[in-house]
Amino acid sequence: MNQTVSLRRCFREPIPEIFDAARYLDAAVSAHLNGKNNLANELFLLANDPKIWEWTDSVWGKRGFYVTVNKLPNKLVTEKVPSRMPTTKQKYELHKRDGYHCRYCGIPVIRADIRKKLKKLYPESVVWEKTNASQHAAFQCMWAQYDHVVPHSYGGTNELENLVVSCAACNFGKMEYSLEELGLIDPRNFPIVQSLWDGLERLNS
Repeated sequence: MNQTVSLRRCFREPIPEIFDAARYLDAAVSAHLNGKNNLANELFLLANDPKIWEWTDSVWGKRGFYVTVNKLPNKLVTEKVPSRMPTTKQKYELHKRDGYHCRYCGIPVIRADIRKKLKKLYPESVVWEKTNASQHAAFQCMWAQYDHVVPHSYGGTNELENLVVSCAACNFGKMEYSLEELGLIDPRNFPIVQSLWDGLERLNS
């Protein structure tokens, strides 16, 4: 029996610890760029908060406590384009448009390339192993993804108009379902978050 799903912007409101971690990460990169490696290391460790991992895990995927699916009858899609990830150029355009915040829950995000670079520089504090539980909580939560708002199974395209920047939790919580099935409001209806957060991209400057 289908449940009635109330509309919401995201699966779960972000917790304050996520934004605290973003400040730690931002300060850590500034410390690194100023040659204060020990301070940077300490700040990366502070950002690895178990409360953030618990928040991400509560939303991530089919077992996510805050994810409710109200399946709809299969829709007949006469034309369906092959599913593909955005190109490097498209990702650049998406960040240029959306900045470095999730269009669903609004938290800051960081591209995987930046995380990988920091892991090489600080392997003891920027941990990233194979299992979710063994990955740095803040970098996992804030891992930049690129979501197809209308899934391919419902006729969604790979065009920029159907793509938004999202965090890992919202993207993997959404899975292959439609916004209607998940009770989510279209993220494109909300203003883009404006802030000084640069996704730690200045690490590449």
